[in-house]
Amino acid sequence: MALPWLQRVELALFAATFLCGAVAAAALTRTQGSFSGRCPLYGVATLNGSSLALSHPSAPSLCYFVAGASGLLALYCLLLLLFWIYSSCIEDSHRGSIGLHIALAISAIAIFLVLVSACILRFGTRSLCNSIISLNSTISCSEAQKIPWRPPGTALQFYSNLHSAEVRPKDRRPLLG
Repeated sequence: MALPWLQRVELALFAATFLCGAVAAAALTRTQGSFSGRCPLYGVATLNGSSLALSHPSAPSLCYFVAGASGLLALYCLLLLLFWIYSSCIEDSHRGSIGLHIALAISAIAIFLVLVSACILRFGTRSLCNSIISLNSTISCSEAQKIPWRPPGTALQFYSNLHSAEVRPKDRRPLLG
């Protein structure tokens, strides 16, 4: 049985949201791992000789919240995607109004959490980059990836990872602003 076009759009949106949430969660988790578990969002960098160091990281729970909200959204959308593919194609079932209202309420909460997470990610990355640029050792945050960090091995590709978490995979434009 062919799906109505609105259900196809809904399934495509679930798939895209799953992809974006998974990429954001993975990229932020990888960045936090490269800082030895410290959260670089809203962090303050200092110049230590010719090396940079994250002197004042944020609480790790800030990164956990952003990655967790993105990861849970990805999981939620994946489960809904699989459920509706199964229900629509295999069982040929239709949605009732109660199920639709519950799904809408959960989706509204998820959208709110993702909006808060996106703001934290955007402004936290901008704050870290402003801290790095204010040291006058580099002109951009992407260039700061090439400067050695203390301890060695810290901050590997931090800006690329944070930027990947912040942008849409297709067009690479920021989600906010």
